Amino acid sequence: MKFTRSLRWLVCCFALAPCVQAAEAPFQTFNIPMRDGIRLATDVYLPSTNGAFPVVLLRSPYSKEAGHGIGQAGVKGGYAMVIQDTRGRFASEGANLPFATDGWADGHRDGADTVDWIAKQSWCNGKISTFGGSALGITQLQLAGSGTDKLTCQHITVGAPNLYVVIYRGGVFRKSMIEDWLNATKFSPEALSIWTSHSRYDDYWRARDVSLHYAQINTPAVHIGGYFDIFAQSTIDAFNGYQLEGGPGARGKQKLLMGPWTHGVLAAKAGDLTFPKGNRPPNNVQDQNRWWEFYLKGISNGIDKLPAVTYYVMGDVNDPQAPGNVWRTADKWPPVTTTTTAYYLSANKTLSTDRRSAGEPLTYSYDPSNPVPTAGGYQLTIPAGPRDQKIVEQRPDVLIFTSAPLADAIEVTGRVTIELFASSDSPDTDFVARLCDVYPDGKSFNICEGIIRARFRETFEKEKLLEPGRVYPFKIDLWSTSIVFNKGHQLRVHITSSSAPGYDPNPNTGEPFRSSNRTRVAKNTIYCAGDNSSRILLPVVDHGTARQSGRF
Repeated sequence: MKFTRSLRWLVCCFALAPCVQAAEAPFQTFNIPMRDGIRLATDVYLPSTNGAFPVVLLRSPYSKEAGHGIGQAGVKGGYAMVIQDTRGRFASEGANLPFATDGWADGHRDGADTVDWIAKQSWCNGKISTFGGSALGITQLQLAGSGTDKLTCQHITVGAPNLYVVIYRGGVFRKSMIEDWLNATKFSPEALSIWTSHSRYDDYWRARDVSLHYAQINTPAVHIGGYFDIFAQSTIDAFNGYQLEGGPGARGKQKLLMGPWTHGVLAAKAGDLTFPKGNRPPNNVQDQNRWWEFYLKGISNGIDKLPAVTYYVMGDVNDPQAPGNVWRTADKWPPVTTTTTAYYLSANKTLSTDRRSAGEPLTYSYDPSNPVPTAGGYQLTIPAGPRDQKIVEQRPDVLIFTSAPLADAIEVTGRVTIELFASSDSPDTDFVARLCDVYPDGKSFNICEGIIRARFRETFEKEKLLEPGRVYPFKIDLWSTSIVFNKGHQLRVHITSSSAPGYDPNPNTGEPFRSSNRTRVAKNTIYCAGDNSSRILLPVVDHGTARQSGRF
């Protein structure tokens, strides 16, 4: 299947070379013992000369054999390449469960045990980097969070420090991504049952949450992500966690690269849109060779002097004169000073900065047996990225709020949130919020989105059901973006209660997650006036500042 083929690509997406033309270097397979006696199959590629070398480690659930080309190319660069099947995968022993033992949970420390073994080998000169993307990015983060003192640097592409928010967005199970990935990768069926039995942020997730361990991390790292990636906010969070909360070896030594990409980073196209030069970031901060030259070989190549943040500002892809569609740099994230600007959802389905003192609430029916289809967004196994929302906007269970055409371009850079006031006649339901860029031709493209399960409105650690008819405040995190909404475009907000199969539809019954097949139709009401004025909060860059910096 297409997704299975893509798994190999995920391992090799930043390969040192797409193929190896010269004679191949030999490699040796070791079965490295972990502290509990389980042995992990590990391929070691060494340069042809004798001596000790800097080491690059990849820990992969996608088969060490898929990294053969990376290993061959790495030794030609003077590195010892170590590529390992994680526990229970392919040639490695143990339970076939994802990310269960890569960090420090339950006394297992597979990543740290592997690094300890490497450091003792005669061919290791004491300089060790980790490398890889997606699942290989997660294993890197888990290793760093274990508190090892033997890492020199890391190069992380699309990873996530908090596994709970990977699997449950706003407390809602990310159905297609997780189920398809587990099926395609042939993890044990037990993996799904374990994850679905922990629908709250509990001790299981805390034991695997790197964000609770930033202070123990002393590793310079590159963090690469995309605005439409499944780990979009997680990449930013990891960068800030290392940069601001890490140990002395991590603080102030991080690089962040954010582009207009889905999970296939550095692609020219995202969804239905092709962003000019979106696949050509400046500074070459994504080049792992430069990173390794500096940290592993001590070559002064200037990469340490580059700005901490390199990010793309999206814009109107049809207008070559439109502001945006440019790469910028900064010393932090968020990268610019903004003003939090509220755009209010009105009872007449408009969106504006004017707060209404009166207006009837808006009600729609959400039927779990007929959910709103997922159209783009942060997806892995179904079409992702910015896509025309026509199929969504035609439905009666989607409330649409649209601004007047913009008199001036507006730059939004940073984290977007929705403050929603809503009620339901059901004990539990979901609320989905989406920000769209409406082009002059009427096409509406999703830019960022969020979801919240009502029972988790206060905390993901404890559930609290709704009282039917009572109005509650909901804060919905739409994650971060950077975009210029061009003059003549319109801002649009969707409010609905489902997006399937991207998210598991809420049955509205209030029963424990997946405890029964029973469902009910929910009547959900959105409030748009007075003290219950629902609104989207946009981090808007000041126009004067933007003009001075050349943005407009």
